[in-house]
Amino acid sequence: MAPTKSSSVRPESSMESIKKPHRIVINNKVESILQSKKNVNEIFDLLEYLQSDKEKEVVRGVNACGQLFCDLLERGDLFVGKLPKEEELLEGERSADDKYRMFLRYRYNSCIEQLLENMGHKVYQVKESSLCMLMKFASTEGKFPLQKLDWCEHYSFPRELIQAVVQRLLSDSEDMAMLISRFQEFLEMDDVRYYVMCSLRDNVAHVMEKNKGAVMPTFQNNVFALLSNINMPSQESELTNFMVTQGAKHGDWKAAKFKEHRRVFERTWLMFLKYKLPGSMYKKVLVIIHDSILPHMSEPTLMIDFLTAAYEVGGAISLLALNGLFVLIHHHNLEYPDFYKKLFNLLEPSVFHVKYRARFFHLANLFLSSTHLPVYLVAAFAKRLSRLALTAPPNALLMLLPFICNLIRRHPSCRVLIHRPSAEEPCNDPYSMEEEDPAQCRALESSLWEIKTLQNHYHPDVAKAAQAINQPLSEIEEDISKRLELSAFGLMTKDLKSAPSNVPLEFDTVSQLLKGSRDVLGAHFCLE
Repeated sequence: MAPTKSSSVRPESSMESIKKPHRIVINNKVESILQSKKNVNEIFDLLEYLQSDKEKEVVRGVNACGQLFCDLLERGDLFVGKLPKEEELLEGERSADDKYRMFLRYRYNSCIEQLLENMGHKVYQVKESSLCMLMKFASTEGKFPLQKLDWCEHYSFPRELIQAVVQRLLSDSEDMAMLISRFQEFLEMDDVRYYVMCSLRDNVAHVMEKNKGAVMPTFQNNVFALLSNINMPSQESELTNFMVTQGAKHGDWKAAKFKEHRRVFERTWLMFLKYKLPGSMYKKVLVIIHDSILPHMSEPTLMIDFLTAAYEVGGAISLLALNGLFVLIHHHNLEYPDFYKKLFNLLEPSVFHVKYRARFFHLANLFLSSTHLPVYLVAAFAKRLSRLALTAPPNALLMLLPFICNLIRRHPSCRVLIHRPSAEEPCNDPYSMEEEDPAQCRALESSLWEIKTLQNHYHPDVAKAAQAINQPLSEIEEDISKRLELSAFGLMTKDLKSAPSNVPLEFDTVSQLLKGSRDVLGAHFCLE
């Protein structure tokens, strides 16, 4: 059992020892325990330091316990095998040496329990030192196992200790992101990474099933932080960094096989994404899915359920989900006939006013870059974008108009949209803006009269861009990448910096602002 908590550690009662610095006192205790068995009870004093209210004393206690138990492990002083209950320690016919080893093993377990508890300490330095010491214990246990390796296909690795560390990192009440970031150093070791993923998968399944799949923001954020810090190898020859080696059996060890790493990685992510996520986490996952997740999966198409569910969230999440589906379609031969229909339905007036506008049109440009798309589909996108352009802000129009022209350049059959003289009456436009299916919206029967209308736009740059359809379009596409990030402020700044030229001047001095307004209005109605 771990010692009771004490707010003030008093390792020795003599005045001489009290005057000594704690560091010297602690070091003396470690040396005395290692030198003689009769001083073994001083371990309780060291364990008390782990519960001190002063963080410096806790850190010193962590270092002292680490030095002590690592030396004891190396010397073989800890009991190896299954421990009996501590209250049964004095019963039975056991030698004094066995009782001594069992006593040390119990104190070692108490130290681990306290270090795991200190991973939730309010002071980060205590958390970090406790985590690092636990991983040092894991490394030492790997070299000097505490379990008997007397059955076939058993490999020495401190699985239980790694499982306990992972369970503590995946707290459901505390954000462990900083400590997980520190833990990334240990994830670079191939065997540690393998067993961490195994433990993570089991822990997620247990916790989420226990809570009946309910959203657990803190826990799921910690899981994502740990998973996203895993850097997977790209080939088997990269599996060279191990915390524990298995000698002659190393080649048969699952942790040393690239195929097993990919299998566990895939199952862990699928287990995590199986449950409903907090709204903000969908975006975090989707941003890294095509670079950090899909390339390391044996069957990437298994992600289709998650991507379909993510699309239903709406907004930027839907767009990012389509990006993941696009990767599966082009690189993994996924059949998903509704892909362009879903993209088509994301084109709403609000898309010009959201912060992810640049990413949206960058990806939309990528999705529509193929020259093998059906003409009706490209025409539907061009027509819908043209209709949305009527209410779009000028900074968005300067990107949108070249975007539409590029679609027509890629698909010459769509030129009919800008060369249809019979479509001069917008009121008789057969196109249906409310139709969700691009195949049924009758875009090819319409024209891009909206762009012709924008030639009278109040902003001269927009009017000039809209006049591009008055001339035959060149075969070379216009680069829109520099215009994706253009904001209203940037456009205004550009206008203010440009030097005026050929400014028209009023010849007669104006005496009244609205003088003759009735005559002007009358003339206007006559023209109508």
